[in-house]
This record gives sequence, structure tokens and C-alpha cells, in this order.
Amino acid sequence: MPHPAKKLLPHRARRSARSLPTSGTLRADFTASLVVFLVALPLCVGVAVASGVPAELGLVTGIVGGLVTGLLPGSSLQVSGPAAGLTVLVYEAVQTYGLPALGVLVLAAGLIQLALGALGFGRWFRAISVSVVQGMLAGIGLVLVAGQVYALADQPAPGEGVAKLAGLPGLVADAAGSPKALTALAVGASTIAVLVLWPKWKAGARAVPAPLAAVALATLVTALAGLPIERVEVHGLIEAVQPPGLGEFGQLAGVGMIGTVLAFTLIASAESLFSAAAVDRLHDGPKTEYDKELMAQGAGNTVCGVLGALPMTAVIVRSSANVAAGARTKASRVLHGVWLLVFAAALPAALGVIPLAALAGVLVHAGCKLIPVRQFGPLWREHRAEAVVLTVTAVSIVLIDMFQGVLIGLLLAVVKTAWETSHVHVDVDDQGPQHPLHVRVSGNATFLRLPKLQDSLESLPADRRVALDLGGLRHVDHACGLALSTWEEQHNTAAARHAAEEDEAEEPARRAGAGAPRG
Repeated sequence: MPHPAKKLLPHRARRSARSLPTSGTLRADFTASLVVFLVALPLCVGVAVASGVPAELGLVTGIVGGLVTGLLPGSSLQVSGPAAGLTVLVYEAVQTYGLPALGVLVLAAGLIQLALGALGFGRWFRAISVSVVQGMLAGIGLVLVAGQVYALADQPAPGEGVAKLAGLPGLVADAAGSPKALTALAVGASTIAVLVLWPKWKAGARAVPAPLAAVALATLVTALAGLPIERVEVHGLIEAVQPPGLGEFGQLAGVGMIGTVLAFTLIASAESLFSAAAVDRLHDGPKTEYDKELMAQGAGNTVCGVLGALPMTAVIVRSSANVAAGARTKASRVLHGVWLLVFAAALPAALGVIPLAALAGVLVHAGCKLIPVRQFGPLWREHRAEAVVLTVTAVSIVLIDMFQGVLIGLLLAVVKTAWETSHVHVDVDDQGPQHPLHVRVSGNATFLRLPKLQDSLESLPADRRVALDLGGLRHVDHACGLALSTWEEQHNTAAARHAAEEDEAEEPARRAGAGAPRG
């Protein structure tokens, strides 16, 4: 029998009452927000330091990711903030154009994301080849690890990916002769060890996230032992926020600046929407609305650009921690932004005791997780072409740069798809020497398959006329269409000439046979 109170409520009112958050939901979201805050704190600071900007700017991006993007529709449970995937690109942009220009780059990327989401392009980002995205992340991971290895030893890193890799033998030699570098390296290596081993202690991992435990232990040991290693520089939250001036907007006229904006937009959007798809598989709640999520990311990056902060993406590490902690609504990600704001406002000096080597250890660990080592073997065995696209994308990013590496990967993925889909079949029906060969071409005829198609046609008898049937072609491009029509005309002309020559050669024999006496 229904509850008496339910009879008194109309259907719409009952539905609204059910949608109100319960005390259990609020409690779960509150707990999850604390977990996400503890995961996000060291990552926000570490990404900022690795990007070559003040540590506080990483916190600003995390705060905006919670308080702005977290409130907007799109995905309910994924969490946004500064990501390791953009570290290399941000570092190169800051070194090239200067820190004041960073806000312009992020602002422009955010506005483009807003426009793409409004025009309905969000769902199309899912069409980007997964192998290109994995290759992009693998390339970023390789460059990130190569750069942060220098920070593990408190040594400056070269600017380019190739130089970082080439300088590793010299780094080993320099660190071996420096007690300070060896001390920093020990702290960084210990941080990585804690990150790897901490999750194996189930009770500890439930109480404190591994990144926070690793950084906290490294900070405590460094402080108690008075180790002479580098620590995070603290400038204050207000001082770190530097909105871009009008002069910086003039740099957008440069080709390099525009390319960097497009790289920010592509990578941040693709990583966010791929993260959304992954998070959707982790829970049974409302699924992501991709266009709205892209607009939410664009709004967050627009605000980050105005504040001169780092670009943001949805981050799978924080998002999966949010789901695993039992979050049920977007309140958890909003509250995580509140906790970051409280920390940045009340305890900014706490950042100054964190050793840089510990943050480098966190990022080396994060960079290694971006490289799909375990997935590469099965991918190579089952989809070798996809593995090639992944590898070429990653290597191009390391050897050239981020933007061109991604473009090379996208181009290679398109060529691979075109090659795989452009199958052409040639079937020949021979009804006897008195009839032309009936040649039926079916499939998709593109220039990629033109050599194979021509080989098949040219293998036909040169002395037989052909009737070319193209009715089975689903698609034929201009190059193939022209080649087919030209071949048919030339082949039949040559066959007619061959037949005429044979007739001429046989004519004397026929005349001799006709003039011979009859028996």
C-alpha cells in the first residue's frame, strides 16, 4: 500500500522530492571531496613547478576546476585541474613567449572550446583515433620523465626533448660527484618507491592517498634531517595571479602562437572527453553530455586565462579517485575546489617546505603511467597498424614538438584508415573468345589502391577486348576514375590493333587455301 504522504503529492512534486540530495548523499560527497583534495594538492603544485610557473598557479587552476567547471553541466563526477599531459607544452610556451603570455594562450583556447561545444563539436572529439591519443600521452610521458629526472637531482633540465635525452649520461656523471645531487636523488627515488608501494597497504591507501603520503613523508624527512636540497618557492596566491595585459594579446598574430593555442585546445579537449568516457564506465550514474562538457572545460580555461593560470583538463587520476571514494553528485568536485581555496588562502607558506625532488618523483611516476607499456604488446599482436601510429606519434613528439607530433599522428591515422577501407576487387567473366571479357570492379577505389588495381587490370590478356563494369564501386575518386576510363580505351584500342594484325597475318594463308584445287 503506498505511503499516505505520496498520495498528497502530484507526480512532478514527488519526482523533485526524490531528486533532492539526502543526508547520505551529502555525507558521501563530503568524504569524496576530501579524498580528491588530498590527491589534487601535490599534483597541482607538482604540475605547476614542472611547467616553469609559480606553484600557486597550479592551485588556482585546481580551484577554478572545482568552483567553475565543477558547477557546470556535462559530466557529474569527473574532476578538472592542471594535468601532467599539458606540462611539456606549457613549459615550452612559457620559455618561448614568457609567463605573461600564458594567460592569453589559455584564454584563447578556452574561447575556442566554448565555440566548439556550442556548435556541437564535442562528440566529434571521440572520433580521434585512440592510438593517436595514447601516442600523444606516451610522448608527453617520455618528455616529462626525461625532464623530471633532472629535477630529481636538483639539476636544470635542457629545453628540448632530444636534448633532455642526450644529456642523461652527463647528468649521471654530474650527480655522482655531487653530495647535494645524490641527497636530492635519494629523496626523489624514495618518493617514487612510496608511490609504488603505498597502494599495496590497503588500510593506509584508504586513509591517505599515495601522492599525499609520498610528498608528506619526503617533506617530513627533509625537514627533520635538515637536508640541503631545493624546496618550492612561495610567492603568495595574490602575487602569483597575473592577468594578461593588452600587449600580450598582440602576440596572437604570430603563427607560432596560433599553433600553440590550437595545440592547447586539441590536447585539453581530447584528454577531457576521453577521460569522461573512461569515468562513465566507472559508475552507473548520469553519463557525460559531451558538448556541454566541452563548454564547461572552455569556461574553466577562459577563467584560468583571465587569471593568468595554467590550462585545465579533466584528469583521470582525480576523477577515478572521486568515483572510488563514493561521490554521487557534482558537489564533491565543487567542495574539492573549496578545500584548495582554503589551503591556498590560509596555508600558502606550507608549500615552501616541500622538496622539489619529491614533486619530481610524483611527476616521474605520473609520466611513467602515461606510457602504455603493458598495452603495447597486445596492441602490436592484434592491431599492428594502430601500434605503429602510437609509436610514430610518441617519437615525433619527442623528436620535434608536441603540436607537430600530434598532427603527424592524426595524418598517419587518416592514411591508415583510408588504406584499410579502400578495398578493391576485380572479377573477370570469360564467356568465350568470341565475346569481350566482362571485368567487374567493386569496393572503394582510391588513389591508395591504384597501383594494385592497375596491376590486376594489366594482367588481363592484351588481345581480348574488355567490357568494364564499375557498377559495384561504392566510391571512386578522380584519380581512379580517370585511370580506369583511360585504361579501358587504351586496352580495347590495343586489342583491336592486335586482332587486325592477326587478320593481316592470316590473309595469305586464307587466299592460298581458297586458290588450291579441289579434290
